[in-house]
Amino acid sequence: MSRILAGPFCTQILADLGAQIIKIERPGVGDDTRYFAPPYLRNPDGSDSKESAYFNAINRNKRSITLDYTKPQGEKILLKLMERSDVLVENFKPGTLQKYGFGYESLKERFPGLVYCSMSGFGHTGPFSHKPAYDAMIQGMSGIMSLTGEPEAERALGKRLPGHERHHEPHRRA
Repeated sequence: MSRILAGPFCTQILADLGAQIIKIERPGVGDDTRYFAPPYLRNPDGSDSKESAYFNAINRNKRSITLDYTKPQGEKILLKLMERSDVLVENFKPGTLQKYGFGYESLKERFPGLVYCSMSGFGHTGPFSHKPAYDAMIQGMSGIMSLTGEPEAERALGKRLPGHERHHEPHRRA
């Protein structure tokens, strides 16, 4: 139950270590990163496909389903999956999954053995905890963006440092 970078990076490492990962994506659109580009994967004829190399790299060794867990049928399927799961990884803003009945407090008694790994860009408490945290925002807020690009030109985004560096710990705990 994760998207973009934080959760997919954590579960990528778990998958690389042998865990069976089921990625849950939104019906009709999938994960936002399915179409991040460039680069795209290549078709057999050498032309660009519409598949993101980023998506395929960070979601390697995973299975994927589309599921609308906000609807009764989707909720039923998700709960069935949780009966057979050891770990749930999510990287939404705090309270997002709680709205749908899938927050930690809602699940801990029903699934006492489930490890609930919740990552949020600005933590679960504090003045920014309710805000989304995307790489460009964090680079700008931290000042690291000022170190890239030319002095008289617009700043360029460098490596996704805030996204990757802060997510090395959760997979160790899961």
